[in-house]
Amino acid sequence: MTSGDHRIRTSKRLIRKALTDLLRQGPIQSISVKQLCQNAGVSRGTFYAHYVDIYDLLARMEEEMVDDLRQSLGPMLEGEPGEQGLLNVTAGLFRRLRDNADLCIVALGPFGDRDFIRRLLLLGREYFIAAYRRSFPAATAEQLERCYAFMSGGCIGLLEDWLKRGMTASAQEMAESAQQIMLQGMGYLKSRHPAI
Repeated sequence: MTSGDHRIRTSKRLIRKALTDLLRQGPIQSISVKQLCQNAGVSRGTFYAHYVDIYDLLARMEEEMVDDLRQSLGPMLEGEPGEQGLLNVTAGLFRRLRDNADLCIVALGPFGDRDFIRRLLLLGREYFIAAYRRSFPAATAEQLERCYAFMSGGCIGLLEDWLKRGMTASAQEMAESAQQIMLQGMGYLKSRHPAI
């Protein structure tokens, strides 16, 4: 790794942090490149060397997260994952979400990009329906859709709660809780698990 590579990565990290900090305070339309650069401590030239505008920056951040999630979801389509395999996939998803916590907080916040959330849910739906159609061949398309709608809504709620609590629980713990809630329903409350 050269010092130039390190500088580029550092600049991009500072720019990303500045954008997510500003998006917690207001909508993207109210953020100027000048303001972002001041908050990041970088020059406008540095910003424009990497991005066309603020929308380009956000789009690239979102695309990186989508690619990360796609990699985590990939194993769902490889063979018969079973409970342990699904747990591993779910843990991988929570790790990717933790790695992108800044973007998750912004996306789920009052100034978040609801289209991005819908895009993530559609991505999850694509993998879920394909994997569960193989595991439950007798299930109707409507049953699979309802199941995904219920589970994805619950996982968004778990993610919001995890973020609110400062992500103190590990990704593995969150994955285990999500899986137990999905498999046991209300029976989850009868089992003894540490509070998350």
